[in-house]
Amino acid sequence: MMQRKLVERELTSQGPSRRTADRNTRRSVTINVDESPLSWLHARGHIDDRLFDAGERLRSDYEKAQLSPRVTMSWNPVRSKGADSGLTPTERQMAAKARFDGALENAGTGLADILWRVVCGGESLSDAEKDLSWPARSGKLVLKLALDRVATFYRIN
Repeated sequence: MMQRKLVERELTSQGPSRRTADRNTRRSVTINVDESPLSWLHARGHIDDRLFDAGERLRSDYEKAQLSPRVTMSWNPVRSKGADSGLTPTERQMAAKARFDGALENAGTGLADILWRVVCGGESLSDAEKDLSWPARSGKLVLKLALDRVATFYRIN
């Protein structure tokens, strides 16, 4: 079973408080550091199951293709299950890369940026919006459009 990393942080309220008139009250908040931005959106009802599954398939292909940057050589074999079981590890990696590239191509050039940043790179929506110079609160809508196209590519109903 995977252990969750939980971090407690002390926050100082900056705005008006409903419970007290003191603006400098402190409270403790527990944050799950390992939670991905995509699962955070899904858990709070911002994206439905179909879009979440599409994002998870895209992230899975990204990891199977071993596309994340590395500092040194990785000698670990690719461990995957599923339809590619008759293939060699190299062939599975190449098939995952082809699926990943196909999904991003199907999403389109303007939508692939937000997909990669949030789903594969693990950036928060607000950070991705800032880096892409988008207006605040536009990332969720664009991410939903991109995930819808990826779900169509993966044939997720």
